[in-house]
Amino acid sequence: MRLRAAKGKLKIEHSIIEGLRPVLEALSAHPGIRSVIPGVIRPVREARGPIRLRVTTPTQTGWKVLAFAAGARQEVFVNTGMGKEELEGALGESRCHN
Repeated sequence: MRLRAAKGKLKIEHSIIEGLRPVLEALSAHPGIRSVIPGVIRPVREARGPIRLRVTTPTQTGWKVLAFAAGARQEVFVNTGMGKEELEGALGESRCHN
């Protein structure tokens, strides 16, 4: 079974935590984003309530973002040339479109 699928700039390698997919689709529509790749999901206790997104670590091609929701934490890799503040603004806009 092949899990990898692509919908525009959103690359799907793993499952996506509940409610996060529309946010990632809106984020991938941003002109400064080259691709969005959801990563590993891990259970955590502090992930209750609405989706929270936190830009954490720069990577060679962009940023690692942590998404918290539904009792889980998911890594999301964003391939972009944006700075941290600009990406945080784009994440805020993408959450508003839901």
